Amino acid sequence: MNNTMYNNGTQWQTNEETDLDVLVEEIHNLIVWNDEVNTFDWVIESLINVCGHTEQQAEQCAMIIHNSGKYAVKRGSFDMLRPQAEALIERDIQATIDY
Repeated sequence: MNNTMYNNGTQWQTNEETDLDVLVEEIHNLIVWNDEVNTFDWVIESLINVCGHTEQQAEQCAMIIHNSGKYAVKRGSFDMLRPQAEALIERDIQATIDY
């Protein structure tokens, strides 16, 4: 059974007989935390090499991390971010994944 609804002049059609199973992949954030150990240059180099940032992006991220204490440097699926988080941690950079 098709129903047509209108909202502010926009036509929306719904089909009550069709159930759609939608797989929604959760988006996560790769968080890098500020510390008193790593230099700006090391964090910038790591963001370029591990996360694929441009130099300008990496510099901006490093400044935000320094001033705010942490920053979500990358967004994506958990499976995509996990190897990047692990690579940053191997470089002694504090990194976590949240959603």
